[in-house]
Amino acid sequence: MGGVGIPLKDWFEAVPMADGVTLIHEPHIHPFYRCNMWHVRGRDRDMLVDTGLGWFSLTAGVPWLKERPIVCVSSHTHFDHIGSTHEFSDRLVHPAEADIQADPRPKWTLADPYLTDTPASEIFFDAPEGWDPAKYVIQPAPATGLVEDGDSVDLGDRAFRVVHTPGHSPGGIALLEEKTGIMIAGDIIYDGPLVTDCYHSNIGDYRATMARLRDLEPSIVHGGHFESFGLARYRELTDAFLAEH
Repeated sequence: MGGVGIPLKDWFEAVPMADGVTLIHEPHIHPFYRCNMWHVRGRDRDMLVDTGLGWFSLTAGVPWLKERPIVCVSSHTHFDHIGSTHEFSDRLVHPAEADIQADPRPKWTLADPYLTDTPASEIFFDAPEGWDPAKYVIQPAPATGLVEDGDSVDLGDRAFRVVHTPGHSPGGIALLEEKTGIMIAGDIIYDGPLVTDCYHSNIGDYRATMARLRDLEPSIVHGGHFESFGLARYRELTDAFLAEH
């Protein structure tokens, strides 16, 4: 890394996917730390799942997010997923992590130890302009609503069923659109090294969640990190986890 850092105007990237889904991410962050933010277009309102690091304002970097009503859903409350959640007025989270979102202390969000103990070169290809981990603060974003297993996030012409996915964290959730098979999975499953040893991870819960997910048949999985994948890879990943754990 070198220079003064990447400015706001170059920090975010939006990549249109199929079925009204857009990936928003921070491409200068290494994939393990780079949160996939998923925007879904609906008739009456849009949905945004997760909000990234939050060093720069997400709505300043991606101004079209302010053009329509939007519900912001937290897949869980680790620092790389809730950095800009406070910028949205309609905020949903599972009750098991509502306290963290309302009071996002560094140890609770994993900003400490990850950002404090990891060299910047391991987190960023190129750091954002002005980056200083000592100045990194996540703003409180108290939930305006709570979502639990079986609830639905309704966008007018489409709806996503909430699937509670404890294991990586106690209040993790995935969102499944039954009619298309789209799953937005958060950090419970993605095509990369899964994290099972956070301070509030539970391997028994993780295994039970994976066994439950194994029975679902998503057409495509948009994870919290790394590339999206289809049903065949989904089966491989769930089976491998259950065989190992």
